[in-house]
Amino acid sequence: MKSKVRKAVFPAAGLGTRFLPASKAIPKEMVSVVDKPVIQYIVEEAIESGVEQIILVTARGKGAMEDHFDKAYELEDLLEKRGKKALLKTCQELWQKVEVVSVRQHEPLGLGHAFYCARNLIGDEPFLGMLPDDMVDSPGNPCAKQLIDVYNKYQCSVVALIKTPPELIDKYGMIVFKPVEKNIVQVLDCVEKPKPEEAPSDLGIVARYLFTPEIFEALEETKPGALGEIQITDAIARLARKGRVYGCIFQGERFDAGDKLGYLQATIHYALKHPELGVRFRTWLKEFSRKL
Repeated sequence: MKSKVRKAVFPAAGLGTRFLPASKAIPKEMVSVVDKPVIQYIVEEAIESGVEQIILVTARGKGAMEDHFDKAYELEDLLEKRGKKALLKTCQELWQKVEVVSVRQHEPLGLGHAFYCARNLIGDEPFLGMLPDDMVDSPGNPCAKQLIDVYNKYQCSVVALIKTPPELIDKYGMIVFKPVEKNIVQVLDCVEKPKPEEAPSDLGIVARYLFTPEIFEALEETKPGALGEIQITDAIARLARKGRVYGCIFQGERFDAGDKLGYLQATIHYALKHPELGVRFRTWLKEFSRKL
């Protein structure tokens, strides 16, 4: 019997060194793109995909994320008394739509270990894994929902894939695959951050995962790498070699908002789409571009 995908794990325990000094005192996931923290965009994607519970995998100093998705009694009371209904709704709608819980990753032992920290909250259910600083804009069909659709059809773990230019291949887990249907492949194996000339294909795993509970057994069998970290790519490879992983070449525009350039690109993209600021920002941007 199919199990509904109700939960999403957000690995958010990292130090955010790529975003220093902005991430020195606040979590990198809480840096704003236009008027919302980066992580909120990804949580909204999860909600639009039918997720009912968000599991934050956090570490010391990451409490601001938990506070952001909690009820703010004093603020909401003040907004209600002042008749600011639109702002009140904005503050309330997330905690009303989804349950947010958290678990600690006490040591920085890699992305695979971060997912493993959530195992007791996942139980025997399938779940989404969503990197909270990786933004994917897929209007009308969220990236996470695209993975859920593949899972519903094949009942296996699913990874999001992008066609990767040669200069970026050494930043991703690259896959060996067999085509199945349009934008869907069966993953046969994968290699973590290979040299471009050694990559098995140009399809890389990025940002979004959907795992069956089998992933936890695979993680238990995965040995730490050279840096003492347990890589999720290695665990995915174990499942893939058993025929238990599919890949979805997702439709949408992706921004690595944990990278400074990616963050700037995301800010411009979402500012142009903003319902209140978009028109004015576009006008300003056109004027500004003439000076370049």
